[in-house]
Amino acid sequence: MATERAHAIPDRPSKVSFRLGGRRRELLGLGIAVVAGVGMSVQSRVNGELGRRLDDAVLAAVISFGGGLVLLFLTLPFSFRMRAGFGRVRSALRSHVLRPWHFLGGLAGATYVLGQSVTVVLIGVAMFTVGVVAGQTVSSLAVDRLGLGPAGVRAVTWPRVLGAVIMVVAVGVAVGGDLLDAEADRVWALVLPLAAGVGMAVQQAFNGRVGAAAGSPLTATLVNFTVGTTALVVAWVVSVVVSDHLPNALPDEPVLYLGGLLGVVFIAVAAVLVSWTGVLLFGLASVAGQLLGSVVLDLVVPATGGGVSPSTLAGCGVALVAVVVAAVGGRRGERGPLKESAP
Repeated sequence: MATERAHAIPDRPSKVSFRLGGRRRELLGLGIAVVAGVGMSVQSRVNGELGRRLDDAVLAAVISFGGGLVLLFLTLPFSFRMRAGFGRVRSALRSHVLRPWHFLGGLAGATYVLGQSVTVVLIGVAMFTVGVVAGQTVSSLAVDRLGLGPAGVRAVTWPRVLGAVIMVVAVGVAVGGDLLDAEADRVWALVLPLAAGVGMAVQQAFNGRVGAAAGSPLTATLVNFTVGTTALVVAWVVSVVVSDHLPNALPDEPVLYLGGLLGVVFIAVAAVLVSWTGVLLFGLASVAGQLLGSVVLDLVVPATGGGVSPSTLAGCGVALVAVVVAAVGGRRGERGPLKESAP
């Protein structure tokens, strides 16, 4: 039987770290996560509209992810910390602090962006967001309990479970009326957002681990966007060959190409904050921000003709309650950063 060697993620000082107590840092992280979630609701609208204009949702996802990848490559020569992070990542791989599957978070990101482009124009930003919330909330509990993220094992305390349950209730309240009135194609359109939400919790955990090992969230973000863009390009080529369908001309509005920038900011922020809050709390706070942002967007520039129902507004309020309940769950039962065992 092989002898097991434990390797903890190195705790390197980072320019993005603040000298705050654990609880204060967690609360600050929750506030930032809400703001980041609002940005993701804007990305959903941008990518959905780009997919509609192109008449090619997969190409829209490629443009969004690829745009973020280009921005990161342009940043690389000017960021010593980002470049040095790749050397630390190689060392972490050799010492089994990181495993090859920790670099696959971009696949979940690709699924999320593809879901935005495909389904937002069918079901609206709010419905898309709550579909993601349902998958992400349940998955986040499992991810924290298994200690897959850089914050290590987070105990499944009753307040955290209650917060997750309340968030799922918020989803039900927000979409309940719409689901009852929806036609079959709209209900099936929620499958992709649900799958994307499940993957997002794992993505945030894996990217957080890569960022912690690299000492740079941008290093983790570049890995994420490289994997995601590669997967989306392959998917687009296959879709073109199978369907023999060519996209429309690229639209002129610059705002439709902001999805990549918003994605880079969110992934980089998530890579830092999951070390502060754990995956569940970050997920709850960010999806509360997404719900708030999506409701504002559907009110101001609706993607569908239905507007925002009172049940959706009530669901957003319940979602904020879920974040508060889970945040007071205490730190009981937490263990340090996840330790990998060598074979």
